[in-house]
Amino acid sequence: MNTMAIVPTYNERDNIERLLEELLACQQDLQVVVVDDNSPDGTGAVVDAWVAQNQRVHVVHRAGKLGLGTAYIAGFKYALAHHAERIITMDADFSHNPRFIPRMLQASTEADVVIGSRYISGGGTLNCSYRRRLLSRGANLFAKTLLSLQARDCTAGFRCYRSDVLHAIKFESIYANGYSYLIEMLAAVQSKGYLVAEIPILFEDRRFGTSKISSDEIWRAIGTVLRLFTRNIHRLTVQFPGMLHEDAEAAPAPTSTHLE
Repeated sequence: MNTMAIVPTYNERDNIERLLEELLACQQDLQVVVVDDNSPDGTGAVVDAWVAQNQRVHVVHRAGKLGLGTAYIAGFKYALAHHAERIITMDADFSHNPRFIPRMLQASTEADVVIGSRYISGGGTLNCSYRRRLLSRGANLFAKTLLSLQARDCTAGFRCYRSDVLHAIKFESIYANGYSYLIEMLAAVQSKGYLVAEIPILFEDRRFGTSKISSDEIWRAIGTVLRLFTRNIHRLTVQFPGMLHEDAEAAPAPTSTHLE
């Protein structure tokens, strides 16, 4: 099975070499696509050296810091152009540990999308501040409630997609950028009725480098959820004008499962 892991980077020189070593070791046929946004610390040059020595490592260089959402799009395009059947997305800072990838791939034989989840039995966080945990929980609750998302960890970036899912949801047309891209992607997957599974992971706060989550990212995520919520309400009232009546038939719930 042709599998590629997409790793967006910006100033991850302290992490990237060890991450590449562990990714290549965790799954014999796994290939890695690093999408680097012209990191000032020279992350891209470090990856270039790996590309020259190892055929399983690839790099997409971009002109500057263009956002997480567009980095995923660039990685998806590269992976699909190279006939990847499974596409994994993950962070470069070891918050998403490569040791969970074999379990994700195993789950993907039955599920269309697999999420590495902090919020199912067996999952959790390590070394995260109270503020970080509260922010994550609040973002999940906000998105789940307004968008009726079935996954428990709907803001997680550690995911495995089947290639046919990415073709079907037209990932290039996802409007959101930054971390809110993850929410809109999951909403698009759920709207198509794909089976989403979650496996437990331990999310660990980064040891090196600085977090990319800013107050602007938080506000963008809130805006994305409100935009999608408004769009969904508009679609329901246009397509099913009787749904607001008491005798309206409820829409079928999308399918989700937790692999604990």
